[in-house]
Amino acid sequence: MSKAVVLKLLAGVAAAAVCQAAAVAAAPHQPSFDPSMLKLVREQINQVMVLGSPHLSQLPKPFDAATLQLLNERLAAWRPQAIAIENLSGVQCANLRRYPQRYADTVKSYCRDTSAAQAATGLDVFEATDRAKRLLAAWPAMPTAAQRRALASLFLAAGEPASALVQWLRLPAPERRTGDGLDTALVETLDKLMARPDEGYLVAAQVAAGVGLERVYAMDDHTADKPEPSEAEQKAAGAAIMKAWDNPATAQRTDSDKALQSEITTATGVLAMYRAYNDPGQAALTFRSDFGAALEEPSPQHYGRGYVTYWETRNLRMAANIREAMSPPGMRMLVIVGASHKFYLEAYLNQMHDVAIVDTDAVLHH
Repeated sequence: MSKAVVLKLLAGVAAAAVCQAAAVAAAPHQPSFDPSMLKLVREQINQVMVLGSPHLSQLPKPFDAATLQLLNERLAAWRPQAIAIENLSGVQCANLRRYPQRYADTVKSYCRDTSAAQAATGLDVFEATDRAKRLLAAWPAMPTAAQRRALASLFLAAGEPASALVQWLRLPAPERRTGDGLDTALVETLDKLMARPDEGYLVAAQVAAGVGLERVYAMDDHTADKPEPSEAEQKAAGAAIMKAWDNPATAQRTDSDKALQSEITTATGVLAMYRAYNDPGQAALTFRSDFGAALEEPSPQHYGRGYVTYWETRNLRMAANIREAMSPPGMRMLVIVGASHKFYLEAYLNQMHDVAIVDTDAVLHH
């Protein structure tokens, strides 16, 4: 074999090796371990139904709470044994307040002022949270009205108003009064919550009270929040992501939202809106419109990828909070969350060995 032929063969081998290495680098590793395929077998698995919801406070005003009747009836018929909502817990807010350098804006936007309840009960968030847990651990089958008022006051002091509202709704109307830790200001707060356009109050708390639950679980998480380095940077990031969002999928979602919201003056129209937001086809549409578009936006600073990092981190922590709340095991949990979170939470929760995802279609369409 001539030297020229040998060199040619070596060159071919080298080229093939380079191509093979490139192919290996291009193909991401597929882990052999898939937790979603290894589910609990011997006992009743936890069932989780994730309901994607519009934020009622952002719907055209005035919003009539009575139009939620059909939706709430169907959710109650599923008989959830626990309900989780997209609110920050009082404990997380208390912790965020300790780090104002990072979380001042988060606290302002997502946390509730508990000072009035602290004044009425003499308890801070941590003390009230602990006392509420101990009270529930020894909760009687037939609590008195005084016990429910006391628990409502503790939930308000703990920064858990939706759970306080559950106790308020479980009281007969004549017993919704001051006393047992509730002063006039706190009673007024609870009365206002009954009509506030918020899915945590008008859907979750109502359904929880209707099926005999004592509380709801605040499972949102904003520990991934961080302030922008400067106002100029914030504007640049906003402009880059808004440009990415200007796409046909976003236009399709906007047109659909307008059509659906034009019909929400009736209970059937509201139910139709929830059916649309929870349709499986919304997953791909939302990704193309929002997170997929941001992921690929071309700014040198990678603003879109930073946004997706935040989004994925927040959803993972929300999923962890939901998973933690499944106690005792073998329960049916309803999760009520902004519609864009729905399919992420379903995907993440489905990785859990002791979780089975329940299709909302069975409740919303039948």
